[in-house]
Amino acid sequence: FARTFAMLANRYADRKIDAANPRTAGRALPAGQLRDGDVLAAMVVCAIALLACTVGFGVLRNNWWPLMLLPIAVVWLGGYGLAKRFTSGAHFVLGVALGLSPIGASVALEPAYLIHDGGAWLLAGFVVLWVGGFDIIYALQDMEVDRAQGLHSVPAKLGRQAALWVAKGAHLIALLLLVGVQRVTPAFELNRIHDLLDFGYFTAGIIVVALLLLYEHRAARRDQFTMAFFTLNGVISCVLSGAGIADILHWAGG
Repeated sequence: FARTFAMLANRYADRKIDAANPRTAGRALPAGQLRDGDVLAAMVVCAIALLACTVGFGVLRNNWWPLMLLPIAVVWLGGYGLAKRFTSGAHFVLGVALGLSPIGASVALEPAYLIHDGGAWLLAGFVVLWVGGFDIIYALQDMEVDRAQGLHSVPAKLGRQAALWVAKGAHLIALLLLVGVQRVTPAFELNRIHDLLDFGYFTAGIIVVALLLLYEHRAARRDQFTMAFFTLNGVISCVLSGAGIADILHWAGG
């Protein structure tokens, strides 16, 4: 519900901008396939459902923190799309919107975890930089359009080559944060580093993620933005989550 609310808010805020961009003019709102009222109604439904979910944690688990913190999340998720009107750091504002996920999960399940263990914060930091980096790559497609419309982005401000270097730097730091997650999370520790058969799923996942990011930047250099943005990043999220779940199940089973 949070993701759908956020994406609807972004599309609604950008409907006129999208209409003036040849790449995005065919989207549902600027193309007239959806009415403004339909989008706003769907946003209200998602917001109510999200509110009900957070109330559920209070009623069923006596944990009211999700409900108390919900306004902060809703404001950020509803407003991140406006950032490109003011700052070239908008890519990382989007990153924070997605990076709220591990923080929100920790708040919902065990708020004390955020105090006693830094894993969720490191994972959130990884998401912020990973998303920010690939959003910079994706924004290369609209560099000239952004400049013409007075919108802010790293490619519009710094140019193509410098933007690619910023994305590389963001992804390098993201990988270091991911190693930090592995180091502070007991379930992700290497079991026996000398035994490749017991290498650790999450550690193997980090290696796969690093290779996929390298391929993503190679695709970006070839202007294969659809491949870089959608396919590879979808695979990255599935590989990393699957590897983490496998390690947790292995660790829990002793």
